[in-house]
Amino acid sequence: MHILPVVFSGLLLVIVGCGAKEEAHHRTEWRDVMSRKQVASVPNAPPAARQAYADALSAFVTRYPDHGRAREVYRRIQVEFADELAQHGRYQEAVRVYRAVLTHDPSNALATRGLNAAVANLMVTPGRLAQLERGMSRREVAQILGKPLPGWSVVRDRGDTAMEAWYYRTAAAGVAGIYFRDGKLFAAEENSQERLGQWKS
Repeated sequence: MHILPVVFSGLLLVIVGCGAKEEAHHRTEWRDVMSRKQVASVPNAPPAARQAYADALSAFVTRYPDHGRAREVYRRIQVEFADELAQHGRYQEAVRVYRAVLTHDPSNALATRGLNAAVANLMVTPGRLAQLERGMSRREVAQILGKPLPGWSVVRDRGDTAMEAWYYRTAAAGVAGIYFRDGKLFAAEENSQERLGQWKS
């Protein structure tokens, strides 16, 4: 008559004990993540320290998806990373990160704002083309227009001269062309037929 309650009580103790061990392990892992955050947050922290913190946080969120604080912090880091990508003209990569955040947190205002800005920057406008100047480096051009999408650049060697073309969609549904000679900007086309005035010979 008393066997079942005894067995149940023993099982309950085992479950509680396992839960306590899991909770202790959970707290230990979270402390490790926070210690990495302290290292990554100091002024002039090396990129490796920031990456180690992001990786540890990502692993923790994967292991404990119901940890609300970890999810919140991880999404904030993702948005900050996407912001940095956009600041360096890597708009396509930034779009992917913003969308990943919004998949899990559709009401994230910072991710929404960043996504809209990055998408807008993927479309080249006459005003942005007008900011270009002959002699600019690829890096300087990328800071204004962003880097071209994969497959939207062409490199050709002509003897001792290296020629490179970057192509972008325009807000008018056309294609703009940006041309480099030996790594320096020498011409740009707003569309395939009309060269911008400042580069007309």
